[in-house]
Amino acid sequence: MSTQNTAETAQPGIFEWHPAELIRRRLPSRHETGPDPASDSNSARFALIVLNQPLHTHLGVVRQLWDNAHIRIAADGGANALYEAAGQHGDSSFDDLAVIIGDLDSLSPAAQSYYESRDDSTGQQQKTQVIRDPDQESTDFGKAVQYIRRTTTSDTHQTANANANAKTKTKPLDIVAVGGLGGRVDQGLSQLHHLYLFQTDPRYADGRMYLFSGESLTFLLKPGKHRIRVRDSPAGEREDVFGKHVGILPVGGPSSISTAGLEWDVRDWETAFGGRVSTSNHVLPETEVVEVATTREVLFTIALRGV
Repeated sequence: MSTQNTAETAQPGIFEWHPAELIRRRLPSRHETGPDPASDSNSARFALIVLNQPLHTHLGVVRQLWDNAHIRIAADGGANALYEAAGQHGDSSFDDLAVIIGDLDSLSPAAQSYYESRDDSTGQQQKTQVIRDPDQESTDFGKAVQYIRRTTTSDTHQTANANANAKTKTKPLDIVAVGGLGGRVDQGLSQLHHLYLFQTDPRYADGRMYLFSGESLTFLLKPGKHRIRVRDSPAGEREDVFGKHVGILPVGGPSSISTAGLEWDVRDWETAFGGRVSTSNHVLPETEVVEVATTREVLFTIALRGV
């Protein structure tokens, strides 16, 4: 497993990304004996937000994200999706849901009753907390993000100094949202808007955010140079997570981009909605790291393998 966290930069001025670590299985599973896989200090640490979209088309991805997450939160009707995918069928996979938060106008009585009445006989899980926030100026997704930012950071990380004495620091959890890009167009655009809204720091000081849909992973690239590991080396050592299709989208405004590792690489290429946009590009079979330099914020989206 990579020793670089997805929220760290390995070189000054270059952003390093290891998004496959979000979804890869970390041994042992949390359902097996042994330490919590999310406690591996070499892995990405993140909070999972489940949004109000059906999960059945990509349930395998959701289960893996669930197992790897540090904390699991449903944004209002996201609890319905979890209940319908598992709980109502007697499947306890998603029982360890920490919080349901939102204005609760979408939360079904059946899902609320299920999560409020769970009885964990092992004593290892706390009951789900249901939080009603009636604010109509923020979305349920936004309320979930704000809750995470208020209440959680990743565990303390140790850094050895020259005298081999350990120094400690804390950093915010990354956030992964699942189910945000299906259904209505306005809701999908709202989820993309949240990637801009909650990542205003140029160095991702509040943590990074990712959107998983049934077919792809999307995240925001800040102005600068980015190295995105899309495939492990040596080839065949571990199964690939991502497919070949890539898009780089100037949703926030025009940008100039340069790329390396794609079938149709560009250099100092002006991109803007209403002008030229890089969609349906391909990761080359030999590419392990895609490089993107951008003058302004752009969205990077890559297909998941096998979908």
